[in-house]
Amino acid sequence: MSYQALYRVWRPQQFKDVVGQEHITKTLQNAIMQQKLSHAYLFTGPRGTGKTSAAKIIAKAINCEKAPIEEPCNECDACRGIKDGSLSDVIEIDAASNNGVDEIRDIRDKVKYAPSSVPYKVYIIDEVHMLTTGAFNALLKTLEEPPPHVIFILATTEPHKIPLTIISRCQRFDFRRITIEAIVSRMEHIINAQEVVVEREALYMVARAAEGGMRDALSILDQVISYSEQSVTVDDVLAVTGMVSQQFLSRVAKAFLDQDVITALKAVEQLMEHGKDPTRFLEDLIYYYRDILLYQTAPKLEEVMDRAKVDEQFQEIANTISKEWIYYIIEILNRSQQEMKWTNHPRIFLELSLVKICQGEGAPKQQGNIGTDAALLDRINNLEKEIASLKENGVSVREETTAEPKPQRAFNPAIKKQQSSGRIREMLKKATKQDLNRLRSVWGDVMERIRQEKVSAHAWLKDSQPVACSDDTFVLSFQYELHSQMALKDNIRSTLENVLTNVLGKQLAMLTILEEDWQAVKSSYIKNQHDSEESEQILTEKQEDPLISEAKKLFGEELIEIQD
Repeated sequence: MSYQALYRVWRPQQFKDVVGQEHITKTLQNAIMQQKLSHAYLFTGPRGTGKTSAAKIIAKAINCEKAPIEEPCNECDACRGIKDGSLSDVIEIDAASNNGVDEIRDIRDKVKYAPSSVPYKVYIIDEVHMLTTGAFNALLKTLEEPPPHVIFILATTEPHKIPLTIISRCQRFDFRRITIEAIVSRMEHIINAQEVVVEREALYMVARAAEGGMRDALSILDQVISYSEQSVTVDDVLAVTGMVSQQFLSRVAKAFLDQDVITALKAVEQLMEHGKDPTRFLEDLIYYYRDILLYQTAPKLEEVMDRAKVDEQFQEIANTISKEWIYYIIEILNRSQQEMKWTNHPRIFLELSLVKICQGEGAPKQQGNIGTDAALLDRINNLEKEIASLKENGVSVREETTAEPKPQRAFNPAIKKQQSSGRIREMLKKATKQDLNRLRSVWGDVMERIRQEKVSAHAWLKDSQPVACSDDTFVLSFQYELHSQMALKDNIRSTLENVLTNVLGKQLAMLTILEEDWQAVKSSYIKNQHDSEESEQILTEKQEDPLISEAKKLFGEELIEIQD
C-alpha cells in the first residue's frame, strides 16, 4: 500500500515541528546542548500532542553523528535508523500490550548491555499507565539508577494512574492542548505542500473538532479531503464530523432569546433529517454559550474560545443576554446531556430542553431578553421621575373605600382537571369500541400527515395515543402535563381535527387527559356502570391478539388456556 495517512507522513522529525509545545522543546534543546541529560523523562498530556514524537526526536538528537546538536540532522545512519525503526538500540514498547512483570524483567536484564552502534540506548514506553503494579515494582530500581548509557522516556495520557514512586524518579514534562491558531497554521503548511485547496474557515472547523490534538486534526483533514471533490469546504467538514455550523447554533440561540418554540423544534427536525447526533449538538451548544460568557468577560481574547467565531450574530446575542441567563441555559443543556446517556430516545430529551428554555420555566428574573443596557437605563430614569413626582404631589387616595371589592377567582388546576374529567365521563356514555378501533387503525396515517403539515404540532402529539372515541368526540392520553396543555393550543388542536376530518370523513372534537388521570377515570366509570363488562370492553386499551380470537372461535373459550 503506497498511500500513507497525513499524520504519518507529517509526523514531527525535529523539535521545531512539534507544534504548540515550545516550553518543552526549548528546555530539551538546552539540556542536550549543555550535556545535562536526565536518565528518565515522563511526558504527559492529551492524545495527539506530540509526546511520542518528541521522545523519538530526543533519541535522534543525542545519538546523531553531529551531536551535541539542537536539531537532529535526519541524514546520518543513526537518525535514519531511528526514523524507520531499524536501529536496535532505540526500543519503543507499547505498555498496553506488554504490561506484565516478565516484559519489564526482560528490559531490566538487557539494560546492562551497552548499545551496539550509538552512544545511548533509549527505551520509549508508551501508555505507561497500563503497566501492572508488579511491572511498576520491577521497573523501580532500574529506573532510579540505570547504567549511564541508558535513557528511559515514559509517555502517558493518564499520569494520575502512575505510582508516585515512578513519577519522583523522572523529569516530568506536561504537554498542552494545541491552540486552534497553531493547528490551523500547521495544516496550512501541510496543504500548501500537498497542493490541496481548502477554505480557511474549513480549517478552523477541523481544528475545533480536533479539540487540541494535532493527530486528530490531520486525521479529520485527511478524511475530509477524501470526501470532497475539488476543494474542501465548510459543508464537507460538517458532513464528515457531524458538527453543526455556527449559523445554525446562532439561529437556535436567537430562538431562545425570542422564546420561539416553533423555530427551535424545526431546528431539531432539520438536525435529525441530516443524521446529526443530538448529544453532539448539545455539546456544541454548551460550548457556544461558554464562548459567549468568555466573550462578555474578555472581548479581546478570542483565542480562548474553543468553538465559536466572533461574527455579527454572535456579537448581537452576546451583547443582549445576561450571565445569569447563560448559567441557566448551560445547566439545562448539561442536565439533558446526562439524561441522554441512559435513554434510547435522546431526541425527546433534546426537544424538552429546548422547549423549557424557550418557555423560560424556572429562568432567573434578570434574563438576557429584557433589552439592551440603554433600554434598561431609560426605564430606570422613568421610574426615578415617577418617584420624584410622587414625593412632590403625594399619593391620591380613592374615596370609594366603602365599596366591596369584587372577589377574584383564583386559578385552580384541580378545578380545571375535575371539569375536564367530567366532560370525559359524559363523552364515555356514547363511546364505542368500534369507533376507537377505527380511530386507532388510521392513527399512524394521521400523525404522518400532521408531521408533513406542521412539524411543531407533530412534536407535541407524537407520544399521545387515543384511548376512547365516540361518534363526535375522542380522548387523547399524554404522559406529560406540558404536552397535554400544548395540544389544547388552537393551532395544534385545529391541525389535528382538520386532518382527522380529511381521513375519517367526519369531524371529531378532541379532549386531552394525562395517562394517570385516565386510569382513574376509566376505573371509576367501569365501577359505576351496570354492565361493567361491556364498559371495560369499550375502554380497553389493548386489543385482543387476533390469533387468540381465532382460537376461541375454533375450539371454544373454555378449552383454551393462555400463557405468557
